Amino acid sequence: MHTQCPRCSQPIATTDVIDFYNGRMSHLDCRRPQTLTPAERSLVFVYCSEHVVARCLACDLRFRFDELAADFLAGRTNLCPRCRHDLTESVRAHLFTCVTLPLAIRELTQAVRDATQILITRAHQAAEADILIREAEAHFSERQRELRAAMAQCGTGG
Repeated sequence: MHTQCPRCSQPIATTDVIDFYNGRMSHLDCRRPQTLTPAERSLVFVYCSEHVVARCLACDLRFRFDELAADFLAGRTNLCPRCRHDLTESVRAHLFTCVTLPLAIRELTQAVRDATQILITRAHQAAEADILIREAEAHFSERQRELRAAMAQCGTGG
């Protein structure tokens, strides 16, 4: 069971960047749900512009952020310049371990990621619980109908 984004009706994954407003969770950018947040891009520019931030597993190549390719017509960024594989998750993973980021920022970045995963997981669990409740209610209603039908056949009314 997946929690759906109310804006695009697509499932929200634990790796998606989300927005939480007025008690509703949605993608920050429905066209690119796993893109770097503005804060993540800012951290990369300020603290990581001079070193490698991404590795393409397919090509076994490493890149600085300014070396990554983009396809603006398709709305894709953080691509391997050789094979066009999306390296956004590689950049994000770098941010969680980069020693040039102040420790307090690394800890807060991880705390935000953990809170996001908890929120999405609990939303999935709530949606699953809602389905189980509806199934139990349907099962209960069906058993009630069967009981009434059996009582009517026995002449005890219903």
